[in-house]
Amino acid sequence: MNTNNIIKIFSSCAFVVLLIISSCSSAPKVTGDIVTLRNQAERLLESGNKEATRGNFENALGLLTESRRNAILADDPSLIIRVGLSRGNVLLSLGRTDEAYTEWNQAIAEAQRFRNSELLSLCRIYITRGNLVTRRSSEQSVLDEVIRESGNLRSNRLFIAFSWQVRALALRSLERWQEAEDASRRSLEIHESENILENASYDWFVIASIRSLSGNIQGAIQALEASIALDRRVENYWGLAASWRAMGDVYRKAGRNEEAMEVYTRAREIYIAMGNKHEVDETERRMRNL
Repeated sequence: MNTNNIIKIFSSCAFVVLLIISSCSSAPKVTGDIVTLRNQAERLLESGNKEATRGNFENALGLLTESRRNAILADDPSLIIRVGLSRGNVLLSLGRTDEAYTEWNQAIAEAQRFRNSELLSLCRIYITRGNLVTRRSSEQSVLDEVIRESGNLRSNRLFIAFSWQVRALALRSLERWQEAEDASRRSLEIHESENILENASYDWFVIASIRSLSGNIQGAIQALEASIALDRRVENYWGLAASWRAMGDVYRKAGRNEEAMEVYTRAREIYIAMGNKHEVDETERRMRNL
């Protein structure tokens, strides 16, 4: 199995995790001001992101649309930007690429009007990440852009973690394995310290893909086991299914077909329980190819 195919396997399993949960929300502090609309928008943003991490993209889009309406009514530029980034993520996951870029470009325009350099850099990293996924830019240009823009991410640790995630993906594509894992671990350290377990689970998932691509089969399995342990704690069934299936891919790469079949079966059972026929069919296709 060549490098591009392995990257595609891991990316298709959990791409949405990176897209959605990195849209870091930060609810306003209690100050005596009336923040009803802002609070509603924040809750809807959080709910929309959670729906998306579980593959419920249409539901997520509806929640995020309502979140944006409240953000606009509250005239809150930061919220408008963050909701736009999340909407772009969901639209890209739905295959509506042009609409996704429209959302991201609108978020950039809002950040420019708002004159917030940190949010502007975050928006640019989102688009750069999208360019990596859609192959609109080279891996090196993506890496250069992320390094350049991450210098403006200072106050929000989750934004910083997101930049490390994107840097890791670019380095992985460039086959700079140790640097890629080091970048993923920088993101992991932040997510673990903030107790954001779904994000930390994805960091381990990326580490698994890096190790698998570099030929470290046992290390990849251990990283996936760490990802699964975290997803169990937060009942992230989408992440669980993706990790079990990715483990099957790693075992298949190593020629350990019996073990691959066992974990593919586990992934399929979760997808069946989710009612996700597309992923059930894809898992069964991989099982037939053992």
